Amino acid sequence: MTLYDHKPWLAAYADGVPAEIEPQTQSLVDMMDVSVGKYGKSVALEFFGATTTYAELGDQIDRAAEGLRRLGVTKGDRVALVLPNCPQHVVAFYAALRLGAVVVEHNPLYTAKELRHQFEDHGAKVSIVWDKVYDTVAEFPSDIRQDRLISVTMTDEFPLLKRMALRLPISKAKASRALLTTTPASRRVYGWDKLVAGRRLSRHHPRPAVTDIALLQYTSGTTGSPKGAILSHGNLRSNAAQGRAWVAGLQEGKENFYGVLPLFHAYGMTLCLTFAMSIGARLVLFPKFDVDLVLAAAKRTPPTFMPAVPPIYEALARAAESRKRDLSGIRFAISGAMSLPVSTVRKWEKATGGLLVEGYGMTEASPIALGNPIGPTRRPGTVGVPFPSTEIRVVDPNDPHVERPVGEPGELLIRGPQVFRGYWRRPGDTAATLLPDGWLRTGDIVSMSEDGFVSVIDRMKEIIITGGFNVSPSEVEDTLLGHADIEGAAVVGLPRESGDETVCAAVVLRDGATFDPDAVREFCRQELASYKVPKRIIQVDVLPRSLIGKVLRREVREKLLADAD
Repeated sequence: MTLYDHKPWLAAYADGVPAEIEPQTQSLVDMMDVSVGKYGKSVALEFFGATTTYAELGDQIDRAAEGLRRLGVTKGDRVALVLPNCPQHVVAFYAALRLGAVVVEHNPLYTAKELRHQFEDHGAKVSIVWDKVYDTVAEFPSDIRQDRLISVTMTDEFPLLKRMALRLPISKAKASRALLTTTPASRRVYGWDKLVAGRRLSRHHPRPAVTDIALLQYTSGTTGSPKGAILSHGNLRSNAAQGRAWVAGLQEGKENFYGVLPLFHAYGMTLCLTFAMSIGARLVLFPKFDVDLVLAAAKRTPPTFMPAVPPIYEALARAAESRKRDLSGIRFAISGAMSLPVSTVRKWEKATGGLLVEGYGMTEASPIALGNPIGPTRRPGTVGVPFPSTEIRVVDPNDPHVERPVGEPGELLIRGPQVFRGYWRRPGDTAATLLPDGWLRTGDIVSMSEDGFVSVIDRMKEIIITGGFNVSPSEVEDTLLGHADIEGAAVVGLPRESGDETVCAAVVLRDGATFDPDAVREFCRQELASYKVPKRIIQVDVLPRSLIGKVLRREVREKLLADAD
């Protein structure tokens, strides 16, 4: 028996946090039904001041589920969501699950090429999409064209006065309206209002089991291009229960969660779509993070719990100080997706009087696996200790069956009820990531102290984390190599003070070509989401390669870091 088996981290748990959670018997549908019954009169969703109670939310979910059933959606079918944060997103998520269907989340800012790759992989025939991307999905080729495409106009959920203001014939209103909505080119658009206009789904309709697949969440994972992580109802319900256990000071039915993280991202999905709903919280939704929007909402509905990423905490703390805004109601905040600077913790806690702790997760773990205790034992600068019912090991990266002694760096392994079932139609990738005994290989190099606190040292994987999103270097390199002037490319991430990384590229030009980094970036924007486009591009004569010709990204990264100094 090793120190890992003794679980020394349990001594650091905050008061009231259990070592284990109960095995979950509820599906996410059961969980939502309980919240609707228990908190029916309480506000579930707030969107620019417009509110939806839990009873109203439950009714809308049942009507949307019946609408999807009439369109032919059955158990196991994939239902694609391409939506920003809005009330319809929440309804669509639970409506698809109610039928036993599998939700597939997508970033609505993806290009047609990026979306097509995922649609080709998961094969959904029914999609619910933001009206601004309706035409993009509608124009997919016949082999992946949708049986039914449902258009969502999120401004329909705005308060009446705000909807009227958007229709004003002035430039500011027109600009705002253009960012939020558009009219699809197709003359025969099946709108969201039609989907939810009918009767409710019969309560006798078969319900999903806790073991059924709930979600395909695309991630670059530990290697290669984006692939669909298979997450069951039990995985997601367990992670919500672990989060609830971790933040023991939350009051059920009384908290205000701020949904500044995108719901299509695993982090925002669990903390907002499942965790918040499981405790009857009011979820205040934002289509995107905007300091002005958040501060305006805070005057109306002060937040009490906020999951976010370091740049968001930095921006809000600075704005609160400069504008003399009160954020003191935020008792708990959890940071993830990138390293959290200790300086950010100090600024945030000074601005709010609450606690800001860092956690660790990955999509394949639903996503949260470790966190700093919500209390005096927290240790800024580390990612904390394992969640309840979560085991960890630190092992030899070349042989995951060989444990590393405490204090020595090694690859982090995770095992628990939140660990995924594998990658969709990718048995090889699954076998490389998920060991037969249930251990998840994270690809992250960490060290663990004798009392169980984990520090991330480096990543075996070369995935770049920027703004909380994963960027596959290979995907960006393939795009760069499609440029007529570029012969070779290497893409890496360089650290920023905010804790995340900047996407940078080194390129080799073809003979006679002229280096124009602005033109290259513009070319990339046609193929890639904006956060994937290299912020810095340098020209080099040659790229370092291994004996078999593989570009050595680590050497490229070291050169770029040296040049920056």
